[in-house]
Amino acid sequence: MKSDTKHMYDLCKSHMHSYVLAQTTDGSSFDAIITGLDDEYVYFAMPVDPNQQGYQEHEDSRGFGFGFPGYGYPGFGYGFGRPPRRFQRLILPLAALAAISILPWY
Repeated sequence: MKSDTKHMYDLCKSHMHSYVLAQTTDGSSFDAIITGLDDEYVYFAMPVDPNQQGYQEHEDSRGFGFGFPGYGYPGFGYGFGRPPRRFQRLILPLAALAAISILPWY
């Protein structure tokens, strides 16, 4: 493990299960929760944009009557489908991370 990767591994390990702002080597950044770590990869749970919830619901639906009003039990919306996802998984190589900083929970 190179020293840059070792440093990022130690940083991610110390911030495990924390809400962080991560910046990649290509300059992009995102906020997520570090959920896992191994010698090569960092595993994140990224919050899903609430404006895309409707699209995500229909894409991932596997329940009976999900997405069709009028079906299912009264008061429970669309029936037996899964609830909308609030997080999506992201897996990045340690070498792709340039910086990580802690964000407060609000």
